[in-house]
Amino acid sequence: MKTDRNFDDLAPRFRRKVYGGLKGRIRLAVLEKDIREFCPAIMDRAGGPPMNILDAGGGYGPFSLGLARLGHRVTLCDLSKNMLDIARERFEGLEDRLTLCHCPIQELSGKDLPPFDLVLCHGVLGWVADPEDIIRHLIALMPRGSVLSLSFYNLNGMIYKNLLRTNYKKIVNEAYTGYPGSLTPTRPRTPEAVLEWLRPHPVERLCHSGIRVFHDYILNPEDRQRDPDTSVNLELKFSRQMPFRDLGRYQHILVRKTD
Repeated sequence: MKTDRNFDDLAPRFRRKVYGGLKGRIRLAVLEKDIREFCPAIMDRAGGPPMNILDAGGGYGPFSLGLARLGHRVTLCDLSKNMLDIARERFEGLEDRLTLCHCPIQELSGKDLPPFDLVLCHGVLGWVADPEDIIRHLIALMPRGSVLSLSFYNLNGMIYKNLLRTNYKKIVNEAYTGYPGSLTPTRPRTPEAVLEWLRPHPVERLCHSGIRVFHDYILNPEDRQRDPDTSVNLELKFSRQMPFRDLGRYQHILVRKTD
């Protein structure tokens, strides 16, 4: 039976590799830009009341930590106890704004939770056996007007990167999974598939961006680190422009519930 990935064994490495360095900086910059533009009350409180944020499958909360620092209340859910232990350390001093739930996303509906203004589901769909079920459960937790932020590993980007590196056997065999023990998601998704899973639900699309639309395709590792500030700015510039958007190693889709 297929099961969803638990990161207890990889928590420290995940923290260092996925959200550390320039790759992580680009990822967070795109997410922040999109949410700031389409959910300005969350990113720029201007004295407004705190909002309720759900970070579903959020690991140690690399994005939601910033929202807690703005004064919002964060519910952080994850399968991995080790990830939640790291989150507890990182949210030190903000404990009154953090609720930890050690459970799968599918069990959140049975808990006494507040209505959420923003639901984050970042980097989850590529690790779960039934992504449509995850989306269905998250939208069921959302009241009308709340926003869902989905980011996921992009199959298009995986294929393109392997083509550039002449890993033809992987493409011919359609071996689109990470190696055992690696941090490459085991079930990459296309943006077309995710948008199709969203289609039956009462949501409207606010934004669709690519994350790392060129950085990861630079073949020379030293060149990838050249002028990081300009790299981030150009990633932001091209994140929503086609054809660059759909080649982003990750995709970010932002929707609002309409009913």
